[in-house]
Amino acid sequence: MKKVTAITSLIGLLALAVSLVANANQPNVILIMADDLGYKDLSCYGSEKQKTPVLDKLAKEGIRLTSFYAGATVCTPSRMALLTGAYPPRVGWRGGVVGYGIKTLNGLAPAALTMGEVFKEAGYQTALIGKWHLGDSPELQPMKQGFDTAFYIKKSNNQTKKLWRGTELVADPFNNSRLTENFTGEAIKFIEANQEKPFFLYLPYTAPHFPAQSHPDWKGKSANGAYGDVVEELDGRIGEILDALKDTKLEKKTIVVFLSDNGPEPGQKNWANAGPYRGLKWSSLEGGTRVPFIARWPGVIPAGQESDKIATAIDLLPTLAHACGIEMKEASTGSPKVDGLNLWNTFLGNEKRHPRTNLLYWQGWAVPQAIRVGDWKLYLDKVKEIPGSNKGPVLIDLSSDPAEKTNLGDQHPDKVKEMKELAEKLLAEIEGNMIPLGGPPNPRKLPKKRGQWLK
Repeated sequence: MKKVTAITSLIGLLALAVSLVANANQPNVILIMADDLGYKDLSCYGSEKQKTPVLDKLAKEGIRLTSFYAGATVCTPSRMALLTGAYPPRVGWRGGVVGYGIKTLNGLAPAALTMGEVFKEAGYQTALIGKWHLGDSPELQPMKQGFDTAFYIKKSNNQTKKLWRGTELVADPFNNSRLTENFTGEAIKFIEANQEKPFFLYLPYTAPHFPAQSHPDWKGKSANGAYGDVVEELDGRIGEILDALKDTKLEKKTIVVFLSDNGPEPGQKNWANAGPYRGLKWSSLEGGTRVPFIARWPGVIPAGQESDKIATAIDLLPTLAHACGIEMKEASTGSPKVDGLNLWNTFLGNEKRHPRTNLLYWQGWAVPQAIRVGDWKLYLDKVKEIPGSNKGPVLIDLSSDPAEKTNLGDQHPDKVKEMKELAEKLLAEIEGNMIPLGGPPNPRKLPKKRGQWLK
């Protein structure tokens, strides 16, 4: 009997050892998100006002995407999409952001499976450091959504002055000009404390969201006022995180991803830049949601890549899970369907197997306004910036008209019909498979119109 018990114990120990070895070989993930950074706000995307040498170098060492879209045109739904891999209406979004259109007691439902939960279940140490903006009430906090560690502000830096570590209030008010420094320091501590085990670090900075206030060490350094100073500090702080990876010998074992949550804030349009695209945050024009994207994993993602294939933030959950050897299970009861697709082959340089061929767009109040298929974009609703959009669908060829000024609908009626039908099908499926927001019942209903020209 003792012999059987000993053998059983040995098998258990061996299984544990195999599990630990498997975990030790899994890459770490650092998912960095800027706030309201425009498509052309990095020098590797064409900025002539900000210098961003760290992110420029990161792009050269990995892949840079030029048709990458944030999960939405405003903060809260963009974060919902990123963390769940689902289009925002699927997780109950009806427009606006927490604190403006969404009550602060509402937010991302605990039933929704998040990226934090997926990585935590796979044995990762998980951390949220930065801006949350997915609900203020206790049951909606990051510690309830898969994050072991949380150092964060609950809303945007213009909506709150409180900085939290878990449930502990650590600053009231925080110093806005020091937030990027604070978040970076906390991120480095997390990296250093988890050198021996895989970790997932979600780092949504507040920079360069308004009010842009220069850190003393960066004040006046850029050629673009306080906004430029804040962007250049962000670049420098990311450099400190990359240095920490080198110091801990984790550089080759860590996937680093950088993106923005949406396009430029209208109040910052004199400094931010989404060129060559028109449109700002809240808008379904390209400038409202097409953003920079960079990913690096030394020795795995080939260096010096660029891709113009359609990609979006909802794709990151299945893509990163696959890269880390995590099998995505079917959504449990009460959790929304994952709309994201696994783009890992594209990251590895095999564009021929790129799975995403279309994308839906909503403006900031959750009215579905457009669909993109390949290089074609069809507006299904009237948009004030596009003349003639009140008379019928507008068809744009993004490959030749990035500013979205020329309607080619009359020349391609079959394309219009085909894209309208696809949009109708996709939207109907989403509207039939939704979960409500977390918190009290939300009185805001879906907009009555699903696009002016959808019948």
